[in-house]
Amino acid sequence: MKIWLVLLLGGILTYLTRASFIFLFGVWDIPSWAKRLLKYVPPAILSALIVPELFMQSGKVFISLGNVRLLAGIVATLTAILTKNTLWTILSGIACMAIFNMLL
Repeated sequence: MKIWLVLLLGGILTYLTRASFIFLFGVWDIPSWAKRLLKYVPPAILSALIVPELFMQSGKVFISLGNVRLLAGIVATLTAILTKNTLWTILSGIACMAIFNMLL
């Protein structure tokens, strides 16, 4: 019974925290300096998620031609630069992971 209460209260608290920004959207304007800084949040978060997956293996830095994730990441990055298409980028990364895993 206590676990349901904790889950319910956690859900309500999470909802209210996020809803507060929606309710303040028309009332409170975000300062221009904060808007400029917020442009860097998505690339920073994406880098923080992707870079360790590409360069780390078993808790150690692993940069070599045997690093399948790094090779697939390089191919996906080149695809993204050339095509500017998210679907092709994802598909090329997945295909390279499959091919490199079979070959290496």
